[in-house]
Amino acid sequence: MILFPAIDLFGGKAVRLYQGDYAKMTVYADDPLLPARDFVSRGADHIHLVDLEGARDGGTPNFDAVCRIKAECGAFCEVGGGIRSLDTAARYLDAGVNRVILGTAAVTDEAFLSAAIERYGDRIAVGADLRDGCVAIRGWRETSPLTVGAFCERMIALGVSTLICTDISRDGAMRGVNLPLYRTLSALPLRIVASGGVSSHGDLAALKAAGVWGAIIGKAYYTGAIDLARAVREAL
Repeated sequence: MILFPAIDLFGGKAVRLYQGDYAKMTVYADDPLLPARDFVSRGADHIHLVDLEGARDGGTPNFDAVCRIKAECGAFCEVGGGIRSLDTAARYLDAGVNRVILGTAAVTDEAFLSAAIERYGDRIAVGADLRDGCVAIRGWRETSPLTVGAFCERMIALGVSTLICTDISRDGAMRGVNLPLYRTLSALPLRIVASGGVSSHGDLAALKAAGVWGAIIGKAYYTGAIDLARAVREAL
């Protein structure tokens, strides 16, 4: 199982939200390069990056921070948040970012998603952020009528290979992962990355046993609940 320690970016800083609430933000590092370097020093070779301002408002206000992390750490970097056009996807990928994640656009602009997959293949991932079983969009401020099952069927039909699934109710809450959800999703012909609620080494072991392809570690790293070096070893 591949581990993706995460950096959420807001105003050029590394922050965390509680259940996607921008009013409940904790700043963990004024310079996001510091946690990125620490990830690599502890053996991680993949980093998950989210431009929270981009997710909420569109655009790429943290583009420079993302590129700096990629250039200086050398790890596989994926980024999501505000990527709603081919030009924006190309800007990140041309700058060396390994994979971009489409969230809102995957729900609202199927033609764009299809064109992005045709052009970039598995360098495109899709984020399914779930609230009460339906896909949330626009920085989690709106909930679409699409159920996770219907959404996954649509993504498979379009040729999506990697799906990053977040249970919003678990995000930042340190409540453990939604194992029934990930067991169901791991049976699909998709590479499933679990996000939200990963709060212990036990959670990671359970996800690995469930056949989940990858897992994102956020708050549990920043609070010390998960020892990243140990987690990387155990994920192999």
